[in-house]
Amino acid sequence: MAEGRMSNGVNGSNKDSSRDHTHTNGNTNGQANGHSNGHTNGHTNGYTNGYINGNLSLRKKMERKQSSPMMPAFMVSAPGKTIVFGEHSVVHGKAAIAASISLRSYLLVTTLSKSKRTVTLRFPDIDLDHTWNIDKLPWSTFTHPSKKKSYYDFVNTLDPELVQAIQPLLAGVSPDKSAEMRKVHQNASASFLYIFLSLGSQSFPACQYTLRSTIPIGGGLGSSATIAVCISAALLLQQRALSGPHPDQPADEARVQVERINRWAFVYEMLIHGNPSGIDNTVSTNGKAVLFQRTDYLKPPSVKPLWNMPELPLLLVDTKTPKSTQHEVAKVGKLKEAHPKLVGSILDAMDKVTNSVTDLIGEDDFDTEDPECLRRFGELMTINHGLLVSLGVSHPRIERVRELVDHQGIGWTKLTGAGGGGCVITLLKPGVPRAKLEQLEAQLEEENYQKYVTTLGGDGVGVLWPAVLKNGMDEDDEGGMEISLEKFLKAEGNEGVERLVGVHGSTGEREGWKFWRVDK
Repeated sequence: MAEGRMSNGVNGSNKDSSRDHTHTNGNTNGQANGHSNGHTNGHTNGYTNGYINGNLSLRKKMERKQSSPMMPAFMVSAPGKTIVFGEHSVVHGKAAIAASISLRSYLLVTTLSKSKRTVTLRFPDIDLDHTWNIDKLPWSTFTHPSKKKSYYDFVNTLDPELVQAIQPLLAGVSPDKSAEMRKVHQNASASFLYIFLSLGSQSFPACQYTLRSTIPIGGGLGSSATIAVCISAALLLQQRALSGPHPDQPADEARVQVERINRWAFVYEMLIHGNPSGIDNTVSTNGKAVLFQRTDYLKPPSVKPLWNMPELPLLLVDTKTPKSTQHEVAKVGKLKEAHPKLVGSILDAMDKVTNSVTDLIGEDDFDTEDPECLRRFGELMTINHGLLVSLGVSHPRIERVRELVDHQGIGWTKLTGAGGGGCVITLLKPGVPRAKLEQLEAQLEEENYQKYVTTLGGDGVGVLWPAVLKNGMDEDDEGGMEISLEKFLKAEGNEGVERLVGVHGSTGEREGWKFWRVDK
């Protein structure tokens, strides 16, 4: 399908409405002026005024009829991810395996009345709530012919002038917060404004973007990437630059759409992390699992879907130790500069581990129910973790989890993400006595760890258009329950959010959510 001609299969809006509207106004004005001038000399002023007023009234009615209705509230959701193998080495051109997890972020997009000229970013989980005047944004800078980007462009670097243009807009963000939290809020605002100004226009409708997430922030689970994917998809949908998703959409067409979302999500991530690998936003967009490699940052990454990646239930533990991806990535970069051959060999070894995993799960007789297969998979996790430790990106809280799990023969544990804190993942050994697992859970709780039970390999970015779900309640008879802003904000905790808008209910995928399925 040719770029620039994609219709939005979700809302079916027609871009030609503005052109038709202009034509109507032209004819109406021409008739009013022509008849007014022609009859003025030969008729009374009363007739003339009545004729003109009648035409003006007709014109106003036609204008109201031709105006576009407000876009309905809709939602976008994207999953978190865990890097199962190859974190850090992926930044240096090596292969990595990452998989989506069942923890997700949810973005509610609410279009405001036409009299409003504001855009609001609201992330209650981090207490961010800020509004900008659309007409006071630096549109002239972003729409200059030398700067303007199209929705299908591949943007691999940030434009310093555009970054500078949004700095004054950040000064008023969260002035009463701590310096650390204010920086988080300003980074999120800068990322949003950059792609909002890149993809939007001054005629963009007033909107509020409200995000809730069930993903631990700063835990190495791609929480910022899920926001990036949600914002990117929402803006592209509002621009009518995406087709679908719908059940009968060909896989090739779906891939075009998810790649478009992924490219702009990467731009968001560059504002947050500086030099991201791109793996987080790729997995969050595509879902399932991928073998990811980026050898040239001037070109799109190589992404090979791993549809044979087993769906393994994981024990995910949040150390509750804040970390900075940017800091950990820079630390490994400095170590490589100081010891290029030695660190290079470690990164090469990590690449071999990743390739060994793809070979293992590609074997015809690989079976997740076979203890021997799980042992081989788990041992590769242990080796990968050891290599990460040698790069200096582990943390005492991470090693304590390994002490409680691996050294007690319960499973195989490794850090996931940048390290320096964040989260660890554990593949549990089959047949572990329940009493031993309960003892582990009690010990983790006592030492202030947060435990999650999750699953690898779910769907990627999804859309709920309009924001209406069927929940097996009385509202279903009238089309379902509308997800209002009030209900969304009042949902309590992760369980409340999942119960209200989650893509999966107790009986499977909930009616209403649709996904770009690229694995057909």
